[in-house]
Amino acid sequence: MVQRRNVLMLSWEFPPRIVGGIAAHVYDLSRALARSGLDVHVITLEFPGAKGYEEIDGVHVHRVDSYNYPSPDFASWTFMMNLNLQAKGIELMRSLKDNVDVIHAHDWLVATAAVGLKHLWRVPLLATIHSTEYGRRNGVHTDYQAMIHQTESWLSHEAWRVICCSDYMASQVSWALGLRRQNIETIPNGVDPDKFKVNFDREKFRKRFATPDEKLILFVGRLVHEKGASVLIEAVPKVLANVNAKFVCVGEGYMKDILISRAHNLGIMNKIYFTGFLDDPTLKLLYRVADVCVVPSLYEPFGIVALEGMAARTPVVTTGAGGLSEIVEHDKTGVRVYLNDPDSLAWGILRVLSDKKYVERLTQNAYKKVLEVYSWNRIAEITKSVYERILREYGRGSWKPVSTQQSKSFSQGELSY
Repeated sequence: MVQRRNVLMLSWEFPPRIVGGIAAHVYDLSRALARSGLDVHVITLEFPGAKGYEEIDGVHVHRVDSYNYPSPDFASWTFMMNLNLQAKGIELMRSLKDNVDVIHAHDWLVATAAVGLKHLWRVPLLATIHSTEYGRRNGVHTDYQAMIHQTESWLSHEAWRVICCSDYMASQVSWALGLRRQNIETIPNGVDPDKFKVNFDREKFRKRFATPDEKLILFVGRLVHEKGASVLIEAVPKVLANVNAKFVCVGEGYMKDILISRAHNLGIMNKIYFTGFLDDPTLKLLYRVADVCVVPSLYEPFGIVALEGMAARTPVVTTGAGGLSEIVEHDKTGVRVYLNDPDSLAWGILRVLSDKKYVERLTQNAYKKVLEVYSWNRIAEITKSVYERILREYGRGSWKPVSTQQSKSFSQGELSY
């Protein structure tokens, strides 16, 4: 009988612990990989009410305490958190009798644990880099940012393959982290359209956010500079001059008070609803009732919000920053507007609100693209093929012990092609 592959994933967030987009990505990818026939173990952090161990759709989820040691700041907390992740990894790999085939790390926050386990067990390490500090900050300006940047570079060079969610992100990782482009795989994020197929009282739900005579314009994302929420606020008066609308902004972030203050100064606060964080079922329904999904990002490695809008059959208006340009094709699957331009953003929103036939064509094309390109089963098969290719190249394709010379290459993080 052929032994099933064991994959160990490390992620600092996993539902119900949701900080950013990594949680949803790891949750959906791990489940799809399990459906494809892999044994997937995810080591992540605890969350109030969540079990220390549970099996979710075939995925073995192991949660560890991240607060065992006092930490004066986030950097030191991250280091101590990695010690706990690594300790759990050692315990797990021993329980699996050293039969872990691939370690898959998600972003710099788990780098120390992932690299440590790689060297201890001589197991292939892959890293998905979801974004870079250089891209988020438009450069590296402080010692703290340099620490993150160097950790990203270290993880990328220790990994035998780096996975990025878009060609844009792959190019950025290559030049920002000094990694050969041929060592980077582009595998997009995915979305499950079935999650949006829920029967519900549309009118009753919609009334929680807007009146029947208001168009509902939806923004979903962290309230930080790179997500472009401030550009949207400046576009609001231009939209309201033409249509009656309510702007629903879902998310939290350090710019929230600044955005609220600006809305008050513009006299539009009554037309903006800052919901804060919403649970996933509520958010999925909100996509369904929205008239427009707006993604005004200034920096975007991929653009999962645009993909979710497409899966919900809601028209998407976006800047096309970064990876968004690979998802949304102007006048075909959505509307693309100029970067950091409130006038252009307002034009895009009004373009969608003014033409029902145009919207119908956009949403049909977008939904078709979601099914053909962004299904999690397809993405899992591509990811699995990367695992298998590396294992074959390093002598583990037939479940043979790793040779001494190969172990040396593993420990050095070398790639020979």
